Amino acid sequence: MKTHVRVCVIGGGVVGCSVLYHLTKLGWTDVMLVERSELTSGSTWHAAGGFHTLNGDTNMAALQGYTIRLYRELEELTGMSCGLHHVGGVTLADTPERFDMLKAERAKHRFMGLETEILGPQEIKAIAPVTNIDGVLGGLYDPLDGHLDPSGTTHAYARAARMAGAEIELHTRVRETNPRADGGWDVVTDKGTIRAEHVVNAGGLWAREVAAMAGCYLPLHPMEHQYLVTEDLPEIHERDSEHPHVMDPGGESYLRQEGRGLCIGFYEQNAQPWAVDGTSWNFGHELLPDNLDKIADSIEFAYRRYPVLERAGVKTVIHGPFTFAPDGNPLVGPVPGLRNYWSACGVMAGFSQGGGVGLTLAQWMVEGEPERDVMAMDVARFGRWITPGYTLPKVVENYQTRFSVVYPNEELPAARPFRRTPMYDVFDTMGAVWGQQYGLEVPNYFAAGDEPRYETPSFRRSNAFEATAREVRAVRGGVGINEVQNFGKYAVTGPGARDWLDRIMAGRIPKPGRISLTPMLSEKGRIIGDFTISCLCEEHFQITGSYGAQDFHMRWFDAHAADGVRVENISDRRTGFQIAGPRARDLLQSVTRADVSAMRFMDVRQMTIGLSTAIVQRVSYTGDLGYEIYVDAMEHRALWDMLWGGGQAHGLRPFGMRAMMSLRLDKFFGSWMREFSPDYTPLETGLDRFMQLDKGDFIGRAAAKAEAERGATRKLCAFVVEATDTDVNAYEPIWLEGEVVGFCTSGGFSHHAGLSVALGFVPAEHAREGLAVEIEILGERVPARLVTEPLFDADGARMRG
Repeated sequence: MKTHVRVCVIGGGVVGCSVLYHLTKLGWTDVMLVERSELTSGSTWHAAGGFHTLNGDTNMAALQGYTIRLYRELEELTGMSCGLHHVGGVTLADTPERFDMLKAERAKHRFMGLETEILGPQEIKAIAPVTNIDGVLGGLYDPLDGHLDPSGTTHAYARAARMAGAEIELHTRVRETNPRADGGWDVVTDKGTIRAEHVVNAGGLWAREVAAMAGCYLPLHPMEHQYLVTEDLPEIHERDSEHPHVMDPGGESYLRQEGRGLCIGFYEQNAQPWAVDGTSWNFGHELLPDNLDKIADSIEFAYRRYPVLERAGVKTVIHGPFTFAPDGNPLVGPVPGLRNYWSACGVMAGFSQGGGVGLTLAQWMVEGEPERDVMAMDVARFGRWITPGYTLPKVVENYQTRFSVVYPNEELPAARPFRRTPMYDVFDTMGAVWGQQYGLEVPNYFAAGDEPRYETPSFRRSNAFEATAREVRAVRGGVGINEVQNFGKYAVTGPGARDWLDRIMAGRIPKPGRISLTPMLSEKGRIIGDFTISCLCEEHFQITGSYGAQDFHMRWFDAHAADGVRVENISDRRTGFQIAGPRARDLLQSVTRADVSAMRFMDVRQMTIGLSTAIVQRVSYTGDLGYEIYVDAMEHRALWDMLWGGGQAHGLRPFGMRAMMSLRLDKFFGSWMREFSPDYTPLETGLDRFMQLDKGDFIGRAAAKAEAERGATRKLCAFVVEATDTDVNAYEPIWLEGEVVGFCTSGGFSHHAGLSVALGFVPAEHAREGLAVEIEILGERVPARLVTEPLFDADGARMRG
């Protein structure tokens, strides 16, 4: 066994073998995989082996498409069979809401190049004749769906990696992973110690235990999962072609052909977590005892959907554990707080996602960043606040809702409320309807009178519509108040603070007492952050960004640490409120002795408000006259009492995130992970106006400068949409003269203007005022018009005056 390697991959399931193969494919061949038993010894060997492209996140769907197309390449490269069955698959819709979801997914697929299609009930019956179509409204057909041989596929990955020089050590159990001063790791096994520059945790069922060896917690949990294989059925073996997959979300089941019979699996409501206190190292090739009682209701539903099952004998019951993250997506990438330690865990759909996970992680390690935005599976999307107590109920909830309709406005209830500010009880008594961001309870809107305290999940305008309109009117016509707890906040201090910010940010670093807006770029010039920078004094800056990107951003800050500068995440230590609207200045002046009228737009000042010394910034994401007011978290309620008391004379009203998102659309302001993400560049999104290419070198400058010289091929634009009861959410295709030319990034209803608004990308040559397009919303093409003048305060007089 080698004792020095560039990369040591821990875990020999399909994911670990995929990572190993992709590392060699990208040129890193001094790599090793260690497996405590045989390849496929965890979840891989008993997986049902199905694969599909359907995923609510478009980049995840694209990576699943990559995974499926990769299998032919593996077979040609290795001469081994993956046991591929490209039979196609259809997902059924038995409710209007589920059909809306499938139509929305089909629309996304148009600009992704995935050839799915919507089928009617009779078309479904024609291709999947064992299906009872009573109550079925339609379905989404994907020709790429199919299944394979899990063992053969995993061994094909392994052979391909070995052919390129990788080594695989079986029956080698890892006992310790110890960090070295040089950034590498000592991987201590029962056969000796391996010195590795990088470690990849692909531990699957044992990923929690492997992570604990490095002193970190990964939010994962195994769940029991059961599927059945029937005896031979004449309706199957007498067919001329293999029966396609059928996913029946209403019955929480998936069905495919297995030999001359059928295989059917369930995501039942009576979900059972497994190995709550840890996975035994002795587990591996065993199955769990059969437990048909927990899927009895699912089987009864399946008999109605597929009547042929009633007379099918059960040949095999497969009952085994699979590992899930709280949201069901994998945990991939560099683990925050650890040098050269990488995660490739929680990949419950290993044969749909394993290839994409391997490619993504290899690109990250070899090239410095993946080719696309992978935030949906980035291990940094869960912060240091997450606990095993939180993970378990969220994983159970995710399992139970695996086949549920995913609504754009839905708030799932498990493990809530968990993280709350001191304002929770106050806002709750004021009628707050709660959402959550990064585990934090955040008011979405405030119900009044007998309005329900629950927003109905919907693809169309919800029962929050009137309440949101009311809050928008309060801001635009008077003054509104909203917490700023859900901003990520960082203190950058020290003699090297300015130089460090100048290098890591693409824009201008402000002088003392001033604020600037700036993107932060990757080496390839893509947006990895958009920040407000406030210079409190020459060696003390506050930067604010997305609350949900804290670990993502701190990982980047830590990776680019420099002498003479300290970066602290103070997101939960410094908090406060924003006030916005034409009477915001009057309110602020009434609670401080400072001269508020002297504050210019983009000024930052320290001033006394009540008992607190506050940081006050004249800026607001609402696009209105507004101020952000920050204090120590211990003074949060005192600041509220002062502002709320002083605000009564000015008609102060609270507003939530639904109103905030409507208000920002009036000004066409972009939002993190909607308009601004690692998929896009400043020139494409308009953030280039905040860059300073001539200020000297900064991370991403060369790529940004090259793009500026050649020009962007697409541009982010705003559209007014002739929508009725449904607004743009995200990824709806934009049609021009019968062709899909772009896609939406976000949208909604501007309650101030009374118009439906969308933001999205179109080719740069078409980005002109008045361009008439169609936007496909839930399967219907709706007329839309490109607009360049904001719908509120177009000249900025109120915001800046």
